[in-house]
Amino acid sequence: MLPVYYILVLFGTFCLMEAVTWATHRYVMHGFLWYLHRDHHQKEPGFFEKNDWFFVIFAVPSILLIYFGTYTPAWWMQAVGFGIMAYGAAYFLVHDVIIHQRFKWFRRSRNTYVRAIRWAHKMHHRHLDRHEGESFGMLYVHKKYWQKVRNDKKLMAGKKVGYAPEADAGRP
Repeated sequence: MLPVYYILVLFGTFCLMEAVTWATHRYVMHGFLWYLHRDHHQKEPGFFEKNDWFFVIFAVPSILLIYFGTYTPAWWMQAVGFGIMAYGAAYFLVHDVIIHQRFKWFRRSRNTYVRAIRWAHKMHHRHLDRHEGESFGMLYVHKKYWQKVRNDKKLMAGKKVGYAPEADAGRP
């Protein structure tokens, strides 16, 4: 029975991380740690950003939970740590690879979810300061973006093009 609980805790942590990410993005990254997040909205030269430090900030609790969950009887700590790690891997894939295309993989997706999440993120990045914004989450996409992409697909269905890329799914 323990493997079932372990998987439930890991999966539950993964799902809960969307809420943690939203709150952290909205109130910490666009709050008192804006100086680390600003260069993500106001592009500066170079591959790395100060914003990349958030990877380390989120990795530390994950590593500690995995460590203590491995070397103590508190197995659930390890499951929570791996849940955070799995969310971090998903975040990297969705945010850095699919949305911002820091790595040139999955560039011309026709997938409705991928296009909706790119559009939601584009709307988030149209705000260059920390006080206004929308779409602070990462995996959850508000229905208005789903509907926008569906409407775009209907419009493009009548034309002789197979793909209608957004102007720039990366930075504004």
